[in-house]
Amino acid sequence: MPTHLFQTDTPAHRADTLRTVIARDVDEHAHNLTNWEQRYDQITAGRFCGVLDEWRADSLQIFRERGSRAVRQSCKVWPDAFWFGIEPVATGMRINGRQVGADAILTRPGNCEFELMTPDDHEILGIVIQRNALLDSAAQLGCEIEWGKLAAAELLHVDNAALNACRSSIEMLLAKDVHAPEDQAITISSHRQIRAMQQESVITSLLALLDSSEIESEACASLQRRRRIVGDARDFAMNHQELPITVPMLCEQLHVSRRTLQYCFEDVLGISPMTYLRSLRLNGVRRQLLAPADGAVSIGDVAAAWGFGNFSQFSCDYKKLFGESPSSALRAAAGQGMVYAVQAH
Repeated sequence: MPTHLFQTDTPAHRADTLRTVIARDVDEHAHNLTNWEQRYDQITAGRFCGVLDEWRADSLQIFRERGSRAVRQSCKVWPDAFWFGIEPVATGMRINGRQVGADAILTRPGNCEFELMTPDDHEILGIVIQRNALLDSAAQLGCEIEWGKLAAAELLHVDNAALNACRSSIEMLLAKDVHAPEDQAITISSHRQIRAMQQESVITSLLALLDSSEIESEACASLQRRRRIVGDARDFAMNHQELPITVPMLCEQLHVSRRTLQYCFEDVLGISPMTYLRSLRLNGVRRQLLAPADGAVSIGDVAAAWGFGNFSQFSCDYKKLFGESPSSALRAAAGQGMVYAVQAH
């Protein structure tokens, strides 16, 4: 996916602080994680609510992210770093088409795009750590990690006790009462010492987790083929966004049967081809309706530009997915100083 499609204008977040951000729109939620490049598309129907708790230092970022609706996420972590994702409860989320089990954590290196599919009412804990900081800590603790394999990995199978210890250290650091004490007897100096100890605890527990982990082998050839078919279908639909996409059209373009196309999408994404692609296009419409505009915006023109020829059906699908009408989205945008116009074709 082209870099310009990612959200990059993350609000400033001072290091060594804990913050909580609540978002009422999935695209807004994608903005909030500091120094990531992301684009989120809402997949399941209903109003979205996302909550991000984030703490970061110079070489470390720790967060808890929660979302009320299933989301397709295109993500890229800041360069020269490693990301590790931990689900408090296994929910069947996918990374690059692979399901995440109860005994697994997710990982990707920095500056490398990856895709997540997260279900309704999802929560994930995240650690991003600068590569050199992780290497230095591993050397100090005598941990032997296959760094080359780790850089290529997507899933790590881990020891349950080490996983629970790492999860606990993250949740302790993100606890608000530790970072904003009402007891003035706790001095700034001692407060910083507590945070430093918690930061060290997270890194130590992460290394213990990595030291006992088993890197899952690379995706087999059949999964790679299914990923490619799904990716090609998505690229065709998004590169020809003005065309009403049908299953026969995709089958003809990709030289696959209807059954193969259906199986590939269900295996890689857990969703049918048309439901997925329609959701991406509806998210594209919403993103455009909420974007700053130089002049009046016609909902009918935007919908048609995304391949929705039947305005009544489009309006119904849009309201069902996002819990509000397209005109309500434009009114919200207009409330921020934009001009809007409602026009059906």
